Amino acid sequence: MKTLLAIIASIIFCFAPALADDTRPVETLASLIENALANNPELKSSQARWRMFVGRASQAGRLDDPMFMFKLQNLLARDPLSFGGRDPNTAKVVGISQQLPFWGKRELKEEIARYEAESYRWQIEERRLELKRMVKETYYQIYAVDKALEIVAKNIQIIGDFTTIAESRYSVGQGAQQDIFKAGLEKSRMLDMQITLQQQRKSLEANLNYLLYRPAGAVVGRVADFELPVVAQSPDQLRESAYQNRPQAKSLVMLANKGMATHRLARKEFYPDLNLSFEYMFREQAMEDPGYNMFTVGLTFNLPFQQERRRAMLAESSSETDMATEELNGLKNSIGYAINDSMAQMERRRKLVELYKGGIIPQAEQSLESAIISYRVGKVDFLTLLDGRVSLFNYERELYESKAEYMMQLARLEAAVAMDFDQPPAGTASK
Repeated sequence: MKTLLAIIASIIFCFAPALADDTRPVETLASLIENALANNPELKSSQARWRMFVGRASQAGRLDDPMFMFKLQNLLARDPLSFGGRDPNTAKVVGISQQLPFWGKRELKEEIARYEAESYRWQIEERRLELKRMVKETYYQIYAVDKALEIVAKNIQIIGDFTTIAESRYSVGQGAQQDIFKAGLEKSRMLDMQITLQQQRKSLEANLNYLLYRPAGAVVGRVADFELPVVAQSPDQLRESAYQNRPQAKSLVMLANKGMATHRLARKEFYPDLNLSFEYMFREQAMEDPGYNMFTVGLTFNLPFQQERRRAMLAESSSETDMATEELNGLKNSIGYAINDSMAQMERRRKLVELYKGGIIPQAEQSLESAIISYRVGKVDFLTLLDGRVSLFNYERELYESKAEYMMQLARLEAAVAMDFDQPPAGTASK
């Protein structure tokens, strides 16, 4: 009887949420995000691409290089090595020419390239938001898996104690051998779940290390418990903030501006470009010609007769503007959906957490304690005792899964509205 009471006392003591404090170091979410933003190669590649477009923008408005020309003019075919003195028309000529686009074209080309570079810059910021979201989601998935592993380990120990009770009752003729087999089967199911959770933990570690550009085998520490932060803003306030701050929206605005600038440039293609040239001719005295030097000033321009090509350029630029505008409208629509969906999911998860913590789990613990005492005196069967433990196990898992899902939905909301909501201090417990 003393042995049975000691076992029952140890089972009741195990109703606490965790067995013991994990000795692994606590992973800080802020430091993980900082490392990801500093080291992720995809982000670095995007930044290099942006610098490439900035370089293009600085080139776009520049004039083409001037052309230098040197020629020997009007040489005699019967005496090609005679460069002067034989014919008054023979001369050495040097010249220079410069291509000049029609007024306003260079400025528009630079403006187009600048808008394109700005668009890529905001795409980098959007990528940073997505990277932060993925790190946070993985971080809280690890939290849920770790809590599940703690609960499974606790249940394996409790079921082992149940087995001891069943064996003690069976040895004195008060219990059935089938109870021992049921306990063994439930313990094997828990061990199977433990193996699956350990595999999930390793996969999540690999994913987090991939995002942080760390070795795949780097060990990820434990995640401290936390309180659920509250979003004080209304959906309308969040939408307005998202429209103003979301990098993807700013990128699409830049693309729309680029399309409008391209349209203005296409209209200027109906006007000709100019080419200014200057030539100086060195002549020598020949026969009765005194050989005075001469110069030539020229102006040439293209004739914009290819109207079909220019009209196609106008249509292309108009379509580019329309495309960016409609993509922006689509983004605003998706932002509204993401805000409403995430807030609804968060509200549901918060209510579940409060229900599990304040009602279901305490009641399930009391029910199980009563079942243990009743089983000891033979008032309930072993299956009732086991079902009570399994129910409590499921409720505890759902509690921590709801907490993790709340934080993951919060991370998606932050990415959708480009805001960082106040995070709870590391290690703030929420039992």
